[in-house]
Amino acid sequence: MSRIHLLSPRLANQIAAGEVVERPANIVKELVENALDAGADRIEIDAEQGGIKLLRIRDNGSGIEKDDLPLALSRHATSKITTLDDLEAVGSLGFRGEALASISSVTRLTLTSKTDEAPEAWSVNVEGRDMEASISPAAHPTGTTVEVRDLFFNTPARRKFLRTEKTEFSHLEEYVKRLALSRYDVGFSLRHNGKVIHQLRPATRGLEKEKRVASLLSADFIDSAVHIETEAAGLSLQGWVGLPTFSRSQADMQYFFVNGRVVRDKLVVHAIKQAYRDVLYHGRHPAFVLYLTLDPKLVDVNVHPTKHEVRFRDGRLVHDFLFRTLHRALGEVRPDDRLAGSAPGSLNTDSLNPGVSHTGSLSQQQAPVTGVQAGEFVQQERLDWQTQRPAQSAPAFSYQPQTPAPGRDAIAEQMNAYRQMNEAESVPFSSSLAGSAQPLPQSQQDVPPLGYAIAQLHGIYILAQNDLGMVIVDMHAAHERITYERLKIAVDQQGVQSQPLLVPVTLAVSEREADAAEEFADEFRRLGVEIARVAPESIVVRQIPVLLQQAEVPRLVTDMLGDLMEHGTSDRILAHRNELLSTMACHGSVRANRRLTVPEMNALLRDMEETERSGQCNHGRPTWTQLTMSELDKLFLRGR
Repeated sequence: MSRIHLLSPRLANQIAAGEVVERPANIVKELVENALDAGADRIEIDAEQGGIKLLRIRDNGSGIEKDDLPLALSRHATSKITTLDDLEAVGSLGFRGEALASISSVTRLTLTSKTDEAPEAWSVNVEGRDMEASISPAAHPTGTTVEVRDLFFNTPARRKFLRTEKTEFSHLEEYVKRLALSRYDVGFSLRHNGKVIHQLRPATRGLEKEKRVASLLSADFIDSAVHIETEAAGLSLQGWVGLPTFSRSQADMQYFFVNGRVVRDKLVVHAIKQAYRDVLYHGRHPAFVLYLTLDPKLVDVNVHPTKHEVRFRDGRLVHDFLFRTLHRALGEVRPDDRLAGSAPGSLNTDSLNPGVSHTGSLSQQQAPVTGVQAGEFVQQERLDWQTQRPAQSAPAFSYQPQTPAPGRDAIAEQMNAYRQMNEAESVPFSSSLAGSAQPLPQSQQDVPPLGYAIAQLHGIYILAQNDLGMVIVDMHAAHERITYERLKIAVDQQGVQSQPLLVPVTLAVSEREADAAEEFADEFRRLGVEIARVAPESIVVRQIPVLLQQAEVPRLVTDMLGDLMEHGTSDRILAHRNELLSTMACHGSVRANRRLTVPEMNALLRDMEETERSGQCNHGRPTWTQLTMSELDKLFLRGR
């Protein structure tokens, strides 16, 4: 066996480059982060051949002193931290002092910089061989330019792992998007082979920020997103979350930032996935751009050389904060929010009291709404549909709306317009041509967001008219969501009902899992599961929730243990319960080809306006859509 010896600086940097520099996109990330740490508000990025041949990053930051230029290319040399206290509260994007040394070991690098106080700029060149830097004077404004040529010129084996020019540039562009979304106050310019790809001006106002997001992602995302801005327990969350109807087939539009640093964290992913669980198809992914701000001392960023991973000091606090905020924000979206302008609007969750149920109107047992409150008009003959159906047929749909009725004056105004629109149906056809029905009022204050029902199409869809145009509602999907939410409220009010097992289930687990079972015994008990440790590597389950009596107990408990050990919380029982309630709601909802009366249809529309997540059914399908007058005019070429 050979003797222990020190590695040469070149070889040590090349080993580090294996972790830091995988492709040109990694170089862009590291160099742009250095520019942001230097206080730059304008960054220009030039690339040739996907960044393999040339990368040039220019900024107008504070610059580097002449004497510090050779040191900047040395390993573990940085100006951002000095002591352990600085490391435990890192406020900058870079801090490891490895990027420039690693990049220079596998490329031909030229660094030119000038400070405000310096009379001239200086340039340093390194070609990745002996790592000796040569300094020379140069002409350059205040700031820094880093030019990187011929990636992996001295490590041909690494070049074989690079992809095509198009693929490499797509990765590079994605990193630029992330950095541009992290700092709205900085202008970015990206050129590839001399062609301008992105030209982003600094954005300070809310509208300008939305324009940047729309230009980098898509205008459809902004149009289908809910703006979030909330603070609690020393944590602040801002940004946009896409509505479930804007889900993606892959997780390609998910951007999460912690103190301005883009991260990929399992805890964050789990919390967001939980918030979308009730409203997304299986296999679909949500879209979001979110910014979490907290004390730098409460998060450890020194986890991985690429700095993509973080570790929170109190992971459960962060997890619960993210889940509750997003869950509440998505639940508070109503049809009027989606129809206000072209976007869902902004939801400031600070105004929401987390201790109050925002679906209280659904849980209140009120008398069925009838008459004008349900959408009847004066000429309409009352239909006793419950007695008209044969006894041997399927159970009749008895829709009992639970939403509070609007005020008497508001009802009178609404129904006057609705009566005028439908008066033509109660007179002979010939006389109806003599006078035209008055249109609905043009104000959203008079017309509900989903409007008033006009007809039923093929026993499946409800056609309604509002002031924007036509609303089409899938009556089964809508009623399924309403029934599902009411079932959840009813079960929550009763609490978790448990049942002892006739034969307790004994499970063989690892010692670590058995320790976790003892530690989280109270959490299990709160969820309706009684569990005890009977041996160093054995636990026994004596009681489970009544709703889950058909569940596979061993798998359920082991999955819960895994969640509790990793995230400090588990929603396995809640997920199983909701799955059962969803099935019950599906079977208990109105079926296709069930003929509804106008009052029933209007009652369904009103309950949709008051129900959480009414835009999607239990399986993630949309429940309604809007066709504006302009869209209808295009179909018939009106005005052309």
